[in-house]
Amino acid sequence: MKREDLPDLMAFQAVAEERSFTRAAARLGTSQSSLSLIVRRLEERLGVRLLTRTTRSLAPTEAGERLLAALTPAFGSIEEELEALGQYRERPAGSFRITATQHAIDTVLWPKLSPVLATYPDIRVELFSDLALVDIVAQRFDAGVRFGEQMDKDMVAVRIAPDARLVVVGAPSYFHDRTRPQTPRDLTQHDCINTRLPTYGGFYAWEFEKDGQELRVRVDGRLAFNDVGHVLRAALEGHGLAFLFEDMVDEHLAAGRLVSVLDDWTPPFAGYHLYYPSRRHVSPAFGIIIDALRQSGRGR
Repeated sequence: MKREDLPDLMAFQAVAEERSFTRAAARLGTSQSSLSLIVRRLEERLGVRLLTRTTRSLAPTEAGERLLAALTPAFGSIEEELEALGQYRERPAGSFRITATQHAIDTVLWPKLSPVLATYPDIRVELFSDLALVDIVAQRFDAGVRFGEQMDKDMVAVRIAPDARLVVVGAPSYFHDRTRPQTPRDLTQHDCINTRLPTYGGFYAWEFEKDGQELRVRVDGRLAFNDVGHVLRAALEGHGLAFLFEDMVDEHLAAGRLVSVLDDWTPPFAGYHLYYPSRRHVSPAFGIIIDALRQSGRGR
């Protein structure tokens, strides 16, 4: 590889990861036509087709997948080393991309990182809201947030929140002419508000546990969302039962706007953890972010 190949390889990586010239151009701050020309020029120089293009889709060929698999860790290492040079500055600096659910951003990440940004003006953070369990290496995130039970073995995990709990709730008006469920199986007779998980392409199966017995219930109802804020709003308006984080509904339960059911089937579980690749270099700036987010203790 020659030095002049680097910009072309970076352009190909962006197109292959985004699977779109349009999105890759926006990511790199260039034009779609320029990217198309760069990739075509790279293919001609290498003598192989790297991308399969149709009117509706774009995907790497087998050769393209092999090249992408080699470029991703290589460019990742270069970025980490460039970021690590920040330790030689007088002030910690760096840009960090973190993927998490909107709930984690609202309740943990933003409250803890806002003071960091005020104290360290050279630290930049992008918080990306997504319900999907993304591959943070492939998607070029510096870190992600998941529950403790969802951690991959090759990741470093740092607890950033206390234990969490999901509860089944509904508005008092919903129960005016309905019997409250006594077991999770009774939910199949109720109008439940579903949440779609992009990672699996389907609706989230509500998970319960009692006395060592675990149950997963595929609920049904007239409403479904991919945002828990909308689920909460629908539940408050009496459109059905919702399965939501306890800290989202505490205020509404105390005020009587919602009531909870099946409380003995919803024990707490390991809360949010920040995770990142074990081989990642922890720069002073990234260390500041980790320390700000770190949760001491396990309880609420």
